[in-house]
Amino acid sequence: MASPLAAEPAERAHTPTRDILDRALAHDPLSEDDAVALIECSDRELDDLMGAAADLRDRGKGRQVTYSRKVFLPVTNLCRDRCTYCTFRKDPGDPGAWTMRPEEIAAWSRRGHELGCKEALMCLGDKPEVAFREYRATLEELGVRSTIEYVARACEIALHQGLLPHTNAGLMTREEMALLRPLNASMGLMLENISPRLRGRGGVHQAAPDKDPALRMKMIDEAGELKIPFTSGILLGIGETPAERAQSLIAIRGSHARHGHVQEVIIQNFRAKPEIAMADAPEPDAFDMVRAIATARLVLGPKANVQAPPNLSPNQIELFLRAGINDWGGISPLSKDYVNPEAPWPHIERLGERCARAGFALGERLAIYPEYIEDEWLDPAVATNVRAMWARTVGGQS
Repeated sequence: MASPLAAEPAERAHTPTRDILDRALAHDPLSEDDAVALIECSDRELDDLMGAAADLRDRGKGRQVTYSRKVFLPVTNLCRDRCTYCTFRKDPGDPGAWTMRPEEIAAWSRRGHELGCKEALMCLGDKPEVAFREYRATLEELGVRSTIEYVARACEIALHQGLLPHTNAGLMTREEMALLRPLNASMGLMLENISPRLRGRGGVHQAAPDKDPALRMKMIDEAGELKIPFTSGILLGIGETPAERAQSLIAIRGSHARHGHVQEVIIQNFRAKPEIAMADAPEPDAFDMVRAIATARLVLGPKANVQAPPNLSPNQIELFLRAGINDWGGISPLSKDYVNPEAPWPHIERLGERCARAGFALGERLAIYPEYIEDEWLDPAVATNVRAMWARTVGGQS
């Protein structure tokens, strides 16, 4: 298939797309209709779309692209949801089902710290105690009443080993997030998509009650009310339309406009795997990703942190930089990506070399972005750890 980028460049006439790009570059907020028009732009307009997004990124972020050196801690892969694209979740008794013990969390955290990791990513299934009697017995044996209580203990262990936790525990209540705030540098929840259609019969989220977009937006907003630096994003290739991708970005922007807390937005592509229900589903191609990345940049603005996982598109590093990203997310020298285990993390040195050849400097960040290292966004219980680690990180890169 010929690359859209090989087509003749679009005329610089005042086409509807060009007008939207000009308004974005003039820092005028784009409407939902504008966002849909951008993500659905023609192949001839793709160079212009990417150029405008890169220009806006350079104005707000310069030519540095960042990453977080992390250890991925899959606290439990038991999950009550049954998303048709997921290879992570398990039922009790399934091959590969696990719940990490405190001593495992401590050992992995300690080894991660020895390898220079600064982030402990707490990743786990949604509300397994609601679905599984066996897991409720496990929690009782561990001396806790809920998964979130156990995550709090895991965060304490990681902090003791010198790491900063970032928790992605699925859908949480305000009270659960408040419990975890003193133990986390940041938290996250992928919106995935704003369309309730995906929860309908035959949709990828039909058997996943925690993927209700209204509930997920409620949590994202409540995280803002609690002053939690927050990560969200969209997942491409799960049955959504390009317009629904754009609408999802508008929804995330709206929450950030209300609370100022969305520290990064991830544009993530679905990857097919032989063991999932969607094994034969088509994957988003590079230009689906480019359209979404560039639209995210133009919708969210020059100061936004827009991320794409490098292990899911290892051949598109340079293309995604051209489309307007400024972050690669967490990269682990120790643990694999348990959500996409077939996709190894890039070697940080090699990634840095590729970024340099494309005109970018690769720099390290923490699980909390530097603009959020302020009293307003940090619980006093974790603030000293964050500031000390940031001072060491900056010092090591100067």
